Amino acid sequence: MSLVHDLLQNNRQWAAALKLEAPDFFLKLSKQQKPLFFWIGCCDSRVPANQIIGLMPGEVFVHRNIANIVNSADINCMSALQYAVDVLQVRHVILCGHFGCGGVQAAVHGEGHGIIDYWIWDIKAILTRHEAMLAQAPAERLVDLMCEINVIEQTYELCRTKVIREAWQRGQPVRVHGWIYGIHDGLLQEVIPEVDRTVDVETVYQAALTAVTQKYTGG
Repeated sequence: MSLVHDLLQNNRQWAAALKLEAPDFFLKLSKQQKPLFFWIGCCDSRVPANQIIGLMPGEVFVHRNIANIVNSADINCMSALQYAVDVLQVRHVILCGHFGCGGVQAAVHGEGHGIIDYWIWDIKAILTRHEAMLAQAPAERLVDLMCEINVIEQTYELCRTKVIREAWQRGQPVRVHGWIYGIHDGLLQEVIPEVDRTVDVETVYQAALTAVTQKYTGG
């Protein structure tokens, strides 16, 4: 019996169990999609968006890429963001990174991985921008620090996208969050405080960078 066959069997068992618990679940789900949350996370298989925040199918709209990068030139990410904010009218956009991120590690250690090197160029630029800060951290904690800085930077970029800025300009109550997930303990932490249209993004960004630097350097 193949592994793929096992997956199909798992699916049938999952659907049957859910129907037993809520007989009309899939009928309701098929009629509309009205999630309150849009999740931008890493492709890492150990970070399943719905499961780690305890939500069901239909409750989270999800976009994932290596190292949870937000780049305005990435039409995939920007299209998903626009659909989530403009069409689905989500209330919360969550940028979630994780400790031990392979994309961040590759950038920090200068490892070559072919095409992916072009994708993590943004992280390499962040490394250069914060070189002095990173130099203060113990070598064994450098990757963890960079994972947190990457969340801060990507959340900042998210707030600067045209989609979010225009939503705030028209008074849409969408809030942006920057979190990090610990694969070692299954826990989420807030890295940058919640941002909405009433908050000065630059101030929040600088405060988050200061806090994470102090956390890792004791300074």
